[in-house]
Amino acid sequence: MSIDMEAVILEIVGKLPPGKSASSEEVARAADSERWQRLTGHVRATARGLARQGRLTVLRHNKPADPDTFKGVYRLRLPTDDERAAALAKAAETPVVEAPGETEV
Repeated sequence: MSIDMEAVILEIVGKLPPGKSASSEEVARAADSERWQRLTGHVRATARGLARQGRLTVLRHNKPADPDTFKGVYRLRLPTDDERAAALAKAAETPVVEAPGETEV
């Protein structure tokens, strides 16, 4: 069984009222109610990717957290316009690393 975790996360947070958040457990249970514990790492990894793209906000202590460095318990919600812009700006600053042997032409 293959789970589209990105779709599950966006569906769950998309149904929430503005400013409300969902726990990673809620998302994992929505994806698979019987084996949800095995999915928590997948939820975290997918949430990090969505947050880097500006499509999701990861919260720690009800404040936006850096998707690359947050640890511990977290919640997820849709980003505000400011949070989305900040995530996109940060992504634009990240240098592109070339694979060994590849050169620009």
